[in-house]
Amino acid sequence: MPAPARDLKVDAVLPPTPPEINPIAAKLAASKDPAGNAAARILSKYLDELLRVPGTNIRFGLDPILALIPGVGDTVASGAGVIILLDALRSGITIPVFLRMALNMGINFLIGLIPGAGALASVFFKSNTRNLKLLLAWQAGHKDKVQRSTLRYYAGILMLILMVLGFIITAWAVYTWLFYSLIQTLLHTLGFN
Repeated sequence: MPAPARDLKVDAVLPPTPPEINPIAAKLAASKDPAGNAAARILSKYLDELLRVPGTNIRFGLDPILALIPGVGDTVASGAGVIILLDALRSGITIPVFLRMALNMGINFLIGLIPGAGALASVFFKSNTRNLKLLLAWQAGHKDKVQRSTLRYYAGILMLILMVLGFIITAWAVYTWLFYSLIQTLLHTLGFN
């Protein structure tokens, strides 16, 4: 006995089910308005506030963890922090506030160059959280008179490029000097002058 016929509509085509999207990427993709600061908020959380030391209120993120990897970790964490500065530039922030944010990131980078202690200091300095607060405070006070300037934007981009190059050169110089000093000390200790 044949199976009962089902009502099939041949012309109806179902769209493919979209693949699972990373919730962070979905949130960033949904934010087209720089005033929403989605990228800055997410990066600030993940770089500075992601984890909590059990039994305390001390929070830390990926920034101090990455700082444990000499040279590379500081540069990667600072590179992620640059995205917060780009978000600030897109929102039309003034150059003095932008320079203060860049200074926060520079201090965090320099602190991170100190092996071990830099990572611990980064837990408490939290440059990305500071920069997010600066951005939000500036936007709250200037929301009605935000003026976007192409010159200011490109001047900020140029400053960011120079800052990142400075970070890379500084990290290379510091770690080359540390490595050279370590080798010299080791050779001196072994009797090779």
